[in-house]
Amino acid sequence: MQADKKKHQAQEGPDVPHVEERDNVSGANGQAPAQEEPGTGIAQAEETPDVNKLKEQLDQTNDRLLRLHAEFDNYRKRTAKERLDLVLTASEDVIKGMLPVLDDCQRALRTLEKLENADPVSVEGVNLIYSKLLTYLQGRGLKIIEAKGKPLDTDFHCAVAKTPVKEKKLKGKIVDVVMEGYTLNGKVIRFANVVVGE
Repeated sequence: MQADKKKHQAQEGPDVPHVEERDNVSGANGQAPAQEEPGTGIAQAEETPDVNKLKEQLDQTNDRLLRLHAEFDNYRKRTAKERLDLVLTASEDVIKGMLPVLDDCQRALRTLEKLENADPVSVEGVNLIYSKLLTYLQGRGLKIIEAKGKPLDTDFHCAVAKTPVKEKKLKGKIVDVVMEGYTLNGKVIRFANVVVGE
């Protein structure tokens, strides 16, 4: 009787394949067969990406990243150099302000040394003050620009006068320094005012 019911249901029900039949229809790899487009009868192929287009996009992205990395590296180097320059010349204004005091000490020392009846204690005191101040500033990177007897170099010297000289070897050379020039950590902060022989 159960066999008759199954037969009867199979005859009356819709024509649906059984589970075993559906497995066979799905194909060997377990994927559904390609669907046909309505009206064309051509199976839709899976869309494959254009490999050349992807490679071109990858190259453009790599190029952009390399440029960005190079720009950042240049920025880092530039800011590091600016920071170093700032540290080296941070005290430039203060030291420039102290140069006239250094000049006054130097002039006072020269004047005292020229006097016949100068008090040796005064000469020694002024000399001590001058040398202490100069040593302190040199410790901060100050250097005196060497000028006397050297040829005129406009990067370091400023000619304020010319004077006739008898010796040929002194022509075009600096014969006197009117005011000392200084560099601070390699940067000229005051040019040496000099007299050149002609």
